[in-house]
Amino acid sequence: MTKSTLAAALAALSLLPATPAFPQAAASFPSKSITIIVPASPGGAIDLVARLTGDKMSKDWGKPVVIDNKAGATGTIGTQAVATAPPDGHMLALVASSHAINPVMFKKLPYDTVKSFEPVILTHVVPLVLVVNPKLPVNNVKELIAYGKANPTKLTCGSVGPASTTHFACELLNLMGGISTIHIPYKGSAPVIQDMLGGQISLAFINIAGVKPQIDAKQLRPLGVTTLKRSGALPDVPTMSEVLPGFEVNSWYGMMAPAGTPKEIVHLLQRETAKALKLPDVADRLRQFGLDPVGSTPEEHAAQLRSDLERWAKVAKVAKVKID
Repeated sequence: MTKSTLAAALAALSLLPATPAFPQAAASFPSKSITIIVPASPGGAIDLVARLTGDKMSKDWGKPVVIDNKAGATGTIGTQAVATAPPDGHMLALVASSHAINPVMFKKLPYDTVKSFEPVILTHVVPLVLVVNPKLPVNNVKELIAYGKANPTKLTCGSVGPASTTHFACELLNLMGGISTIHIPYKGSAPVIQDMLGGQISLAFINIAGVKPQIDAKQLRPLGVTTLKRSGALPDVPTMSEVLPGFEVNSWYGMMAPAGTPKEIVHLLQRETAKALKLPDVADRLRQFGLDPVGSTPEEHAAQLRSDLERWAKVAKVAKVKID
C-alpha cells in the first residue's frame, strides 16, 4: 500500500462514527454488586418485589444484589440517591407511582422526575378497591355519589399519605363524581382500615390484598375497583369506570436507573427482571399478596410515567391540591 493510499484510507476511517462503548460495558455487566434502593420501609409489597427479583438476579449473574430501604419524604430521599449515582446500572431504584405525583405536590424536587432517570421496567401493579364502612347507607358508587351530593360535608376519604396514589384516587372521585370528600391522610394502610372499621372515616381506596380479609368478613363494603377490568380477586365488584367512564388509577411500581446508563445495560436489566417476574414461584408469590406482575419494556415504562405526570398535574390543578 502506497503512502497516498494509506493516507486516504486513514482519512476515510476518521469520518466513520466512533464505535460506542456500550456493547463492551454490557458484556462485562455486572462488574460488582448491584444495589436496588427501595424508597419505602421494609416489609411492604414493593420491598417484596425487590427482594424476589434481586435474588434471581444474584443467582443468574453471580453477583450480590443488595436491597437498601431508604424511606422518607414520599420516596424522594431514596430516589435522589439513584439520581446522583454513577450511570453504570449498578444502583437502581424501585419507585412507586407516587413518583409521578411528587412533581405536582412539591415546589422543588432534588432531581428531575424524567430527565434524571432511565426507565427500565414496570414490575407490577396493585389494584385498588373503593371500600366504605357498612354503616354508610350506600351499596354502590352511584349511591355514594348521590349521598355525597346530598351531604357535602359528611364524607371523609382516607389515604396512606399525602401525594400517594390513594390520595389522588380520592381527588379523582371528587372531580369525576362532583362531590367533595374531605381528605384524611394516614401513615400506611393499616391505620386507614382501623379507623374505617371504627367509623372514623367514610371511605378509602386501599389495595385489594390489604383489605380483602375485611371484605370477606363483611366488615367493609367494596364498591368498585380502580382498574379498567374487574379483578379476579373480587370478580363480583364492578370497576369504577363502569359508573364513571375513564376512571382509572394504576398503582404501579417500576425500576429506574440513573440517566445516562447505557441502553444495552438498561435492556439487560429489563430482560433479567422480566425473566424473574415470569418464574412461577415469583409470580405466584406476588399474586398471593394481590400484586399483578407486569414486566414491561423500558419504552412502556416511560410512556406510563409521561401519562401519569400529565394526568395528575391536571387533577391537582383542578382540585387545587396544596403544594408544599
